[in-house]
Formats: sequence, structure tokens, C-alpha cells
Amino acid sequence: MTTPPPVPDDVVHSESFLRTLMRRQLKLSIACAASFLVVLFGLPLANYCLPELMATRVAGFTLTWLLLGVLFFPAVWVISWTFIRRSIRLEEDEVRSAQPTGKGGTP
Repeated sequence: MTTPPPVPDDVVHSESFLRTLMRRQLKLSIACAASFLVVLFGLPLANYCLPELMATRVAGFTLTWLLLGVLFFPAVWVISWTFIRRSIRLEEDEVRSAQPTGKGGTP
């Protein structure tokens, strides 16, 4: 089963449109991956560089265990949620910019 070729005036399904959208989503992916790596490797680095601070007790836990056992997963969830929301917004922005804006159908 093959997809039909795009209509010549169909900007949304054009190759340049998809290339632009994919480039913007790649930048977003790299930013989210970098944020995740900071969270992932930040805790061991903090334990290594600031052992006294990380041994501080907060709510019955050491700061290390509070960050690792409680706050790590919400942080990853926030990064994922941000990626999904911004990715959808990028798609909507690209579609909006590709659509004709004038009533007469002129861009």
C-alpha cells in the first residue's frame, strides 16, 4: 500500500515543511536529552563534590535519598511532559505558518 503523492499546492505535506519541522523537533529533543543528562549525572556529581550538603537530613531522608528516591521521577516526568507539549506546539505552529492567512487564499 503506497501513499498518494502530495498535491502540488499542499504545503503541509511537502518535503521542505517536514524537514523544517523535524529540524525544530530535533533541537527540542537535544535540549530535553541534555536536561535529562544533567538530572541523571547531577546527583552523583553533587554527592562527589558536596558530600556534606548531600548528607543533610530533609524530612527524615538525607538529601541524596530525597533527590534519588522522590524527586528524580517527577523531574523526568516534567522533562517528558515539556517535550510532548512543546513538540505538539511546534507542529501546530508549522501548520499555522504553512496555511494561507488571507481570506482570498493568499499567504
